[in-house]
Amino acid sequence: MNNERSCAKQEAAGGPADYETVRIETTRNVCPMCEDYARTQAAKTVVVMCCEGACLRGEIARQAANLLCHTFAPDKTVRLCLGGAFTKDTGQRGLARSGKRVVALEGCFIECASRMMKGVIPELKPEVIIADALYDFDRSLFGIDEMPEAQIKIHAEEVARKVFERL
Repeated sequence: MNNERSCAKQEAAGGPADYETVRIETTRNVCPMCEDYARTQAAKTVVVMCCEGACLRGEIARQAANLLCHTFAPDKTVRLCLGGAFTKDTGQRGLARSGKRVVALEGCFIECASRMMKGVIPELKPEVIIADALYDFDRSLFGIDEMPEAQIKIHAEEVARKVFERL
């Protein structure tokens, strides 16, 4: 019996898309700092949303998005808060809605960030970049504890540089 794990894409059966209905409790809470951030960043030309997964691929994508927005291209990119944008229609969602260019840096082929945001902004057409296709690693690894932190940082920087070159 083969114990090797791997994350492999399964092809869809075709036909119309299926949807899952999600009920999200509304809140009257609004973070003024988040709203100020969205307002001051709105003029930037590239909105970067990202996988926020707890797996290795998600962690590398998350770190790459932060490097891209805060180190490599801070003058033209803004990092979207995926949770805020998905769960309430305030400044973060406004960034995604009005962005001249929306880049979805996905940890893997599941494309969670893109699919989530299309659920609340159906007309959204993000440029999807699959981060784990941009670096070489042992694809049987899943958890962030399965790769040394220094190696995670190296992969995140590699992804950020490759995405930066596309901007």
